[in-house]
Amino acid sequence: MDKASGSGEDDQKRPAHELVYQTLRSQILYGELVPGQPVTIQGLTDSLGVGMTPVREAIRRLISDGALVFQGNRRVSVPLLSDADVEQMIFARISIESELSRRATTNMTADEVDDLERIDLRLDQTIADGDVGGYLRLNHRFHRTLYTKADAPILDDIAERLWLKFGPSLRVVCGRFGTQSLPDRHKDIIDGLRRQDAEHVAKATAQDIVQGMELMVGAASAP
Repeated sequence: MDKASGSGEDDQKRPAHELVYQTLRSQILYGELVPGQPVTIQGLTDSLGVGMTPVREAIRRLISDGALVFQGNRRVSVPLLSDADVEQMIFARISIESELSRRATTNMTADEVDDLERIDLRLDQTIADGDVGGYLRLNHRFHRTLYTKADAPILDDIAERLWLKFGPSLRVVCGRFGTQSLPDRHKDIIDGLRRQDAEHVAKATAQDIVQGMELMVGAASAP
């Protein structure tokens, strides 16, 4: 079994290019590939233990997603964000993700809010432990769990593409400043969900986005 395929019957049934795509996507989303890092077909073929064709297809899809950028001369790399990029992402994330949170509020059951709270408690532990990788994965899981309840697939797709763009830079920020410097408003979001106060949830989501993303201004593109 190749390195990209993982294990289990589901993986075995999925085409190789899909497994490679999901593997690379995860590496980008959680900052295992750093901003500005070049990505080559041969390098990925060697590291993932797969053929060139699925790697080529995965790269093509990730360029379309905005998770990788084509720089000419057949060079592909992880996006390196400027301060202007980050400022635009803050605006876009607040617009899109606040609306997703607002729509999700009335769709979530009490049990689903409990599940979200359990994710947040595990997230708190990763912050206390300084576990950057665990923090990034659980933070993404918290937001994905919330946004999928909005029943707004177009907005949800836009939000996920934005996360792919800033994921590597957020990993850099975590590495430089530590997880303790990443406060969140998840408790406020959960409180608003329990009260089914959609505006409170939307506002808390916006504040959560600003707290995290403002740390990236000046740091995301710094050497």
